[in-house]
Amino acid sequence: MSALGRFWRRARRSRSILYCGGMLTGLVVVALLGPVLSPHNYLQTDFDNILRAPSLVGGHVFGRDDLGRDLFVRSMLGIQVTMLVAIVASTVSLIIGVVYGAIAGLAGGRVDAVMMRFVDTLYALPFIFFVILLMVAFERNFILIFVAIGAVNWLDMARIVRGQTLSLREREFVQAAALGGVSFAGIILRHIAPNLIGVVTVYLTLTIPQAILVESFLSFLGLGIQEPQTSLGTLVDAGVNHMENAAWMLLIPAALLALILLCFNFLGDALRDVFDVRQAR
Repeated sequence: MSALGRFWRRARRSRSILYCGGMLTGLVVVALLGPVLSPHNYLQTDFDNILRAPSLVGGHVFGRDDLGRDLFVRSMLGIQVTMLVAIVASTVSLIIGVVYGAIAGLAGGRVDAVMMRFVDTLYALPFIFFVILLMVAFERNFILIFVAIGAVNWLDMARIVRGQTLSLREREFVQAAALGGVSFAGIILRHIAPNLIGVVTVYLTLTIPQAILVESFLSFLGLGIQEPQTSLGTLVDAGVNHMENAAWMLLIPAALLALILLCFNFLGDALRDVFDVRQAR
């Protein structure tokens, strides 16, 4: 049986992957279809029903916010933004981290030392400062905010990949490829990258919650997604201001955010066990 076949066989037997993957898939489906099927618009205000509690009457199952807008539709849009962060920021982090770490590990010597000292220097600088600086430079563009988060979130990925590459470059098939005249880029693409899929996949599922938390934190501070657009962090920020007389405005988006983060964390732990050869045996 191929390595991919063995992976799918172990993945199907993992309850965490099935439950967490199914939960995330269900949330995405509801988040995409909910605003489309709902009769309410996320911008539609109703000042006669401000802070109306959740009720099945009228279809406002999550209640209304401080402007009378339907909280269910806005929460679903918030999940869309959260998942978009997971995709865009993590993809940027993946590309930069894998390329940088693989080059440093395979080159070795002074090149590796210089590249990793640069990473150590970035580690010493405030992470949020870089995000805010890039956001100011991008003028809070919706997509570029997520790119900025990923662009400063690649350091751990680079270190992980670099360590794995240092081990792989000592393997016989990599040394044979080098002696056979395969180019530097060819060795990375054909021999290094395929053997990094397991560790990169596991670490990616752990990077996604970090990117989501950064976006939520920035939105909570008013530095991320701006009205009338929304995210779960923005909804939590609005809920804090009304937690005494409208607790659902805080509890519902906070619960959705916590559920997404827990699913990704449990999924990462399960994938680590699946890719662990010793665990599989």
